[in-house]
Amino acid sequence: MNETLEDRIADLQSRDPRYSKNAYFFVLEALDFSLELMAANKGRDSHIGGKELLEGIRDLAKERFGAMAKEVFNNWGICSTEDFGQVVFNLVTAGMLQRRAQDTLMDFENGYDFERVFQKDYKLRVPWEKMSS
Repeated sequence: MNETLEDRIADLQSRDPRYSKNAYFFVLEALDFSLELMAANKGRDSHIGGKELLEGIRDLAKERFGAMAKEVFNNWGICSTEDFGQVVFNLVTAGMLQRRAQDTLMDFENGYDFERVFQKDYKLRVPWEKMSS
């Protein structure tokens, strides 16, 4: 039987109901987003560590959800960067992601404060304002 990605994520979510299925899908999307950014920076290997993935998650969340990112993540059961680590390692355990021996949950500890990054320091980009370089 061919299991779809949706089936595999639903199975993961049923085994660890702390996190919404959307959290798993978003982490996978953020991984693709981060890999695309890395591909533009030639000479780097294709492995994304915890810190790089957290940067990709942050940047994609700002782009996708803006100042509502914290609320979206909280609704999915994600309250800190450590929760993203749990989601990643659940995906690893399910065989959906690979890890290196040096990759640990500690890579996701104290990544950034959601309230600061997504609310206090969030700058609304107004399209007609000139972007400074």
